[in-house]
Amino acid sequence: MPNVPPPIPQEIPPRPPLPGSAAARRRPASVPLMVLGGYIVALAVIAFWPTPVDAGVAPLLEALSRRLPALSYPRVEFAANVGLFVPFGVLLPMILRSRELVLPIAIVATVAIECGQAAFLTERSPSVLDIIANTTGACVGMLGLELWRRIRRR
Repeated sequence: MPNVPPPIPQEIPPRPPLPGSAAARRRPASVPLMVLGGYIVALAVIAFWPTPVDAGVAPLLEALSRRLPALSYPRVEFAANVGLFVPFGVLLPMILRSRELVLPIAIVATVAIECGQAAFLTERSPSVLDIIANTTGACVGMLGLELWRRIRRR
């Protein structure tokens, strides 16, 4: 009988965890992490741009608010700040194991942005209203994500 080597054991690749299982929730979220990284870069550019980022559209906003007084400049700015942090509230809970950390992280991030603007940018005006709007945006994002998850589970 010829010398036949023993068969090489084949590794069976691990099965991916079932969606919604505890293992799937523990798995690192690489796509949301990459998107969050890009979002943070864009957020930093917007937050620390040396001049007001709305300078180019200010005349349009003023003309719009003259025709539609409900769309006043402060309201549009507040809504823009809310919208700016909605992705923060969506992406962070997808990455972190503890949802309880999302809101404190959002508050710290927005306070850091406003303090950085106060310390380093003479043409930007930090505001407590921006902190409130940004935090509201993170809350809206968290609520939207939770609603989407609940609808998806049904």
